[in-house]
Amino acid sequence: MAVTSRTFLAIDYGVRRIGLAKSDPTGTIASVLATLEVKSDKEAIQHLAGVISNLKPSALVIGYPLNDDGTENDACRRVDAFVAKLSETFDGPIHRVDEFGTSEEAVGIIHAHGKRAGKKKERIDRLAAVIILQRFLDEQK
Repeated sequence: MAVTSRTFLAIDYGVRRIGLAKSDPTGTIASVLATLEVKSDKEAIQHLAGVISNLKPSALVIGYPLNDDGTENDACRRVDAFVAKLSETFDGPIHRVDEFGTSEEAVGIIHAHGKRAGKKKERIDRLAAVIILQRFLDEQK
């Protein structure tokens, strides 16, 4: 019986920085992968194409910045446009996950470990991607 990989790649999309996280092959645990510093969506897609090629995820999970009342906003429309471009590179499923509060949660985790978030925004973006992915993975069970 062949084992199907359930590796997921999570994306915390931002115009300048994109946090990345990945799951283990069983799709159970999310872990930090990287933060991409980009100048454009085109550059972001090029970087992500390389990550996707190496990781070969079964699906992508992208943070969807809904308002606290669950309604969509301009940031959601930017994510939708990015997903449309990304789907030209990745032909698998791309899941949108509500990312409300993930940056604040990431800062809280950093502080709980005795560190300061300070100007290390890339650390927050990576950790936010982990939180987004873990939310998705937990919902799959």
